[in-house]
Amino acid sequence: MWDIYDDLIDSIPDNLTVQDCMLGLHWTLVKSDFGTGMAMTVKGGRETSNEYRELVGMPLKNLAGWVKSWNWPEASLGMAAINSALNTAHQVSALTNQAFQTTQDPEKGNAFSTFLPYIKDKKVAVIGHFPNLNRLQEFCQLSILERVPQKDDYPDPACEYLLPEEEVVFITGTALINKTMPRLLTLANNSHIILVGPSVPISPVLFNYGVNVISSTVVLNEELVWRAVKQGGTMKAFISGSQMINIRKQRDGRLCTI
Repeated sequence: MWDIYDDLIDSIPDNLTVQDCMLGLHWTLVKSDFGTGMAMTVKGGRETSNEYRELVGMPLKNLAGWVKSWNWPEASLGMAAINSALNTAHQVSALTNQAFQTTQDPEKGNAFSTFLPYIKDKKVAVIGHFPNLNRLQEFCQLSILERVPQKDDYPDPACEYLLPEEEVVFITGTALINKTMPRLLTLANNSHIILVGPSVPISPVLFNYGVNVISSTVVLNEELVWRAVKQGGTMKAFISGSQMINIRKQRDGRLCTI
């Protein structure tokens, strides 16, 4: 069950250190030698001692190991630590052998917009209630699963019954933080799987576990993102300081941006 986590942690270079970190109201940030990584701040999980620990200066790989914690804020820090090393323009270029293309349109790489033609008339599940999902209803047979269900959402235990029947499954990156990802990937193993959100690490490791597409975010304007998160901003507050990116594994094994 821990294989996907251990592989992600092992991919972090040993010589990186934590330069700064912040556990924000909505988002968690970690800055390392490679850049800033973000993850959703997930609340709850196992209670810990809450003793103060100095994180700045510790090896990034050690903090990355916190992604395995059952205390969700700690796991959020671990996820952001991993993403600080992996969710970079350089990583995208290295994986795809393509120059990283910046855009002035922050919504250009939105996964749900990008894949509208692909999901047409298909059975589609989305794990996590993302904004503006209602527009998908007219294109596909949509099921939304959410831990705290909104109107017409399914509660998350419905994944055991629904996912094996779906053709396309979008999974929030927070499933790595709350430890539901391994089970969700197993249930959706006959589907086209797209991992979505800033919490998703841009790592080829994920393609070894049945993932077809990584839809994540690269921080480009670190100052803007840190300022927005310090002030309790949602993603809308700093989307102009980051860029959404979609990476797909092709049939020949090569990775490409979409």
